Amino acid sequence: MALQGLTPAALVRAVPELLLEEARRVVAQVHRDEDPRTPSSGIRRTSREAVTRAGWVPQLEVKETRASRVDPFVKYALTTADGHVVETVRIPLERQGRFSVCVSSQVGCALGCSFCATGRLGLLRNLETWEIVEQVRIVRRGLEGGGLRSAPERVHGVVFQGMGEPMANLDRVLAAIEVMSDPSALAIDARAITVCTSGLPSGIRRLAREAPKVRLGMSIGSALVSTRRSLMPIERSHSLEEVVAAACEHATLTGLAPMWAVTLLAGVNDGVEHAHALADLVASFRDRTGRSPRLSVIPYNAIGPANDGAGDPFARAADDREQAFRDALRERGVFSHRRYSGGADVDAACGQLAARA
Repeated sequence: MALQGLTPAALVRAVPELLLEEARRVVAQVHRDEDPRTPSSGIRRTSREAVTRAGWVPQLEVKETRASRVDPFVKYALTTADGHVVETVRIPLERQGRFSVCVSSQVGCALGCSFCATGRLGLLRNLETWEIVEQVRIVRRGLEGGGLRSAPERVHGVVFQGMGEPMANLDRVLAAIEVMSDPSALAIDARAITVCTSGLPSGIRRLAREAPKVRLGMSIGSALVSTRRSLMPIERSHSLEEVVAAACEHATLTGLAPMWAVTLLAGVNDGVEHAHALADLVASFRDRTGRSPRLSVIPYNAIGPANDGAGDPFARAADDREQAFRDALRERGVFSHRRYSGGADVDAACGQLAARA
């Protein structure tokens, strides 16, 4: 039993000898990187011995750390006990000293989005709750002051946008969110956590019910069905219409506007007709929920040669094409922002995580 993957309530369920207040103290010790076997006030010796018998604090090995030379993004390649490599990215926020952590939820991904390097790997396995939490803990250790709340640098938020489809490993993702947001553990405000999906409607609805403070992010690909189907195979089993309907339910239940993202690919989804279809989709969502999604336009980041040895299948849309796309949105009353996707020089930008270490 991995102690860093448990909230105090879960620890009490696993170790009935513990009082809840003792469990809070044990969890706090674990997340301060203190040895839970060390005696401390407020925890009975018998309780501590019961915890020691039941659990431990496993680790992910830091195989490689690569800091971008052009911005403050840092990518971590982490090795699991069974030899897999997963990647995590430290993202600088606007306020100095605050960072978000882009975490992986799976080793590889089964959804196969064609503009994402992770999709080429296929799905190897889901990550355990503690393996997801540990990614944040590793990034936090590298910050000045250890990343604690009173430290000069700290982890302010988490985004589930690394390797894998979070909604396909939702039991563990939700458990990790509970640990991340628990005051005794990582104490990250749930409103600063975002779960991104390529489009699993049942997961979107469950996220709304079980983590209503957490934000939803969606990859659109294209609002034209034929193009989206060519880019994102999930469209064949879950249509964009079905996904947006689930997102409407999420917004209605939580009161939170989702974040929509579209990666512009030259000659594929960067035309004015794609912008108009996206504007119509935004307008429909707004009519149904009273809220407008926060729309990000993402420049394509090269993912390298395909598995068959062919070159990179896509190219970044030219600046004038991107501007024309955003202008077409604006003319329809839809405003977007250009997401800065940093760390491209170390393959840490959106779509580039592929465990190459």
